[in-house]
Formats: sequence, structure tokens, C-alpha cells
Amino acid sequence: MKVAIVKYNAGNIGSVENAVRRLGIEPVVTDDAELIGSADRVIFPGQGEARSTMAYLKAHGLDQVIVGLKQPVLGICIGMQLLCRHSEEYDTDCLGVFDVDVKRFVPKVHEDKVPQMGWNTIEGTKSPLFKDFGEREFVYFIHSFYVPMCDWTIATTNYIQPYSSALHKGNFYATQFHPEKSGMVGERILKNFMELRG
Repeated sequence: MKVAIVKYNAGNIGSVENAVRRLGIEPVVTDDAELIGSADRVIFPGQGEARSTMAYLKAHGLDQVIVGLKQPVLGICIGMQLLCRHSEEYDTDCLGVFDVDVKRFVPKVHEDKVPQMGWNTIEGTKSPLFKDFGEREFVYFIHSFYVPMCDWTIATTNYIQPYSSALHKGNFYATQFHPEKSGMVGERILKNFMELRG
């Protein structure tokens, strides 16, 4: 199986690469449109900031490459947010695969810390991405922005308020949390993603 990890100016791509290797798959980390387009699976991961990341994607033509993909695609963290329509982070227009806007967490009480950093639960999972999951599973988050509940929500998390911790539309899947940092639960998600019907 050919797995392409989209290379751009984002952090944490190496962790995703290592997580895929642990499944016995040697991925290619690339910004080459042909390699990305011909892969069996594409992962769009990273940690970063919306405006500069979108600028990089557009400058390298990766914005059109990503939205045109027909094989299963997995966005992770900033990858999920950039698949949405717009982000409140520096008022950034994103890729628009999911017709929903990314919002900034607004603390309601003193104990609400932003960013959310650490382990939290995902619930209400409904997708082949979460095959063999229990009612609640713990995964690892680090983010200051979130996707509200919407038509494409396939998992929810409660932090300050309930929000979408995973999305699915057509061949596009996305998680706000980091599967590559979520132990055996995250490994199961990545394995399920590799086993999706293309």
C-alpha cells in the first residue's frame, strides 16, 4: 500500500510518519502532486497556524491537490481545521471540504485553559474509522480552536462545550486529536483508516 503524508510547513509530521511505520507501512513524506495523487491513502497532518499554513499550501499548489483527491484522506489537528471553510485564527479562508467554520475556544470559567492540552474522551463515534471502539475512548489533544457540531460530526468531545473531535464527508476523514500520540487507541484508528475501502 502506498501512503503519502503531505509535506508542508507544519510540525509533528515525523510523529505521524513513525506511527504509520509501526503498522508495517513505509510512507512517503512529500509535497509532490503526482506522488500524493497516486497514493492509496493520504494523511494531511500537523501542528501549526492556519494563515501561514494556507499561504504555504496555495504557494505550492497543494490546496488544489488536496481538495481534488479521490482516495481516503485523513486530516489531523490543523489538517482537520484546514479542511473546513474558514478559521477564526487570523480570519483565514481554508479548503472548504467541510462547510463549517473553525472557532476559537472562549473560556467560561477560570479553570478553562486554552489551549486544551492532554487526554480527553471521544464519544458518539460513528464511522468505520472507529471500528471496534467502546462507548468512550481516551485520545490526546492540543489545540486552541475547534470545529462546532455539524452534519459531518462522527465523534464528539466536551471541553468548555461539546464540539466535533472527528469529521467525515465522502473520502475525507479528519480528527482534531492526534492518533499518532494516542497510544493503542490511536494506532487502531490509523489501522482502520488503512483498511477503509478506497
